[in-house]
Amino acid sequence: MTTILVTGGTGTLGRLVVERLRADGHEVRVLSRHTPPYAVDLRAGGPALDTAVAGVDTVVHCASSPRGGDEEAAGHLIAAARKAGVGHLVYISIVGVDRVPYGYYRSKLAVEKLIEESGLGWTVLRATQFHDLLVTLFGVLAKPPVMLLPAGVRDQPVEAAEVAERLAELAVGAPAGRVADVGGPEVRSFESLARAYLKAAGRRRPVLNVPLPGRTYRGFRGGGHLTPGNAVGKRTFEEHLAERFGAGAGPERGLAG
Repeated sequence: MTTILVTGGTGTLGRLVVERLRADGHEVRVLSRHTPPYAVDLRAGGPALDTAVAGVDTVVHCASSPRGGDEEAAGHLIAAARKAGVGHLVYISIVGVDRVPYGYYRSKLAVEKLIEESGLGWTVLRATQFHDLLVTLFGVLAKPPVMLLPAGVRDQPVEAAEVAERLAELAVGAPAGRVADVGGPEVRSFESLARAYLKAAGRRRPVLNVPLPGRTYRGFRGGGHLTPGNAVGKRTFEEHLAERFGAGAGPERGLAG
C-alpha cells in the first residue's frame, strides 16, 4: 500500500483526489492550513511540514492560491520531500501557463520549473478551468444589472472529478514528467457558457461583450488556455449545471464555438 500526501486536500480538487485514492485502498494524508493532524501553511514550512512528509512515497501537490505565495510554498515542499526521500511529486498545473501572460499563470509555470529541477521524480499535469470556477465567476458577473463578458473569449471547462481521477492514476504510477493535458469536452464561447449558467440559475440578465485592453486578454482571446486536441473530459457544462441547479439546466443552442 502506498502512502500519499495530498496538499490542498480539502479544496475543490484535492478532496476528490483524496476520496479516489482512499477508495483504491491507499493511505492518504491530507495537508491543509487548518485540518489536523497535518495542519501546515506551506508558505511557512517548518517542522510540521517535515512531519507531514516523513514516510510518504508520493506527494500530490494541489495547494495553490491566486493571491500569491505558490513559489515559496513549492520551495518548502520540495525541500521537505528531498529530506524525506519522497520518490514522486505530482503537480497539477493549468493549460496555457506558458502562453497566457497572466500573473497567476506565470507563478504556476515557475512552480513547474522548480519541480522539474528539484531532483525528485516528478509528473506535471495541466488541466483547463473547472466547471466550478466558471459557476463561481458567472455568479459574480451576474450581480450587476448587466452581465459584462470579455469579448471573443472561448473556454473549455472540465469536471474536477475527471481531473482528480487522472491525478490519482498518475500518483500511483511511476514519475512521467510532463503528461498530456486534460481538457473539457467542448470549446465554447464565453457567452454561450454564461447564458447556460443564467438559464440554469434562473437569473435574467442582458449580456454585453466588452473588448478589453492588455496582453493577458489577447492571450485568452487567442485561445492560449485551450487544448482542443486533448478534449478528453466527458461531462459537459450543462450536465454540471443540471446537477448543481436541477434538471432545468438545458443546452444553449446556437451559441457554441
